[in-house]
Amino acid sequence: MAAPYLSVNNVEVIYDHVILVLKGVSLQVPQGKIVALLGANGAGKSTTLKTISTLLRGERGDVTKGEVQFKGERIDQLTPNELVRRGLSQVMEGRHCFGHLTIEENLLTGAYTRNASRSELKASLEKVYHYFPRLRERRGSQAGYTSGGEQQMCAIGRALMARPSMILLDEPSMGIAPQIVEEIFGIVKDLNSKENVSFLLAEQNTSIALRYADFGYILENGRVVMEGAAADLSCNEDVKEFYLGVSGAGRKSFRDMKFYRRRKRWLA
Repeated sequence: MAAPYLSVNNVEVIYDHVILVLKGVSLQVPQGKIVALLGANGAGKSTTLKTISTLLRGERGDVTKGEVQFKGERIDQLTPNELVRRGLSQVMEGRHCFGHLTIEENLLTGAYTRNASRSELKASLEKVYHYFPRLRERRGSQAGYTSGGEQQMCAIGRALMARPSMILLDEPSMGIAPQIVEEIFGIVKDLNSKENVSFLLAEQNTSIALRYADFGYILENGRVVMEGAAADLSCNEDVKEFYLGVSGAGRKSFRDMKFYRRRKRWLA
């Protein structure tokens, strides 16, 4: 991998001073790349993203060990709005659009940290509408009455309005129709290649995440248990068996899988 644009170094996170969630997590995101953070529900993916974006404090979480660096500077002691000004934005799991505002009003809230002129805001809106033409069609609709896919596009577009160089994307496929998921991931790939926006995306849908990512990390019980190029992870037998439901003997039921085998091979 190239020199890290974002690096998480041996981070440990505790909730309520009791619950240990992340146990020495380390990862890197090179500039201009898409990195996937994979794992089952509860593995620690969202906590990792909130650690980077410093949103943990609002959920009674504390970083007790390690550090996070962005563009070569330590950022884990900064506030979320300071990170946005430095070019790092997060799209939260569940989208979190303002339901009573229109799509366009939601997008404009993303530019709150910028001292932008009307012409600059208009140009930023046009860029978002270029990548998300559905939003142009629904620009006057209240966000709460749009579909899950349109709300996810709105959430990503809102992050783009801050002109980030890196976006943390949390579970973009959750609760969205498969064809819309493909469309959203295709747009993410376009933003990466055309606008040079780096992405760290947390995703349970391992198959689609590895198709669009350059590199991947797999979390299990708060630890990184495997990492590698996306193409290599897609061909790995453990990944096939435990996350894609496929083994050397072909597709199989999750009921037939032995969880202790995963723990023995990865967490021993």
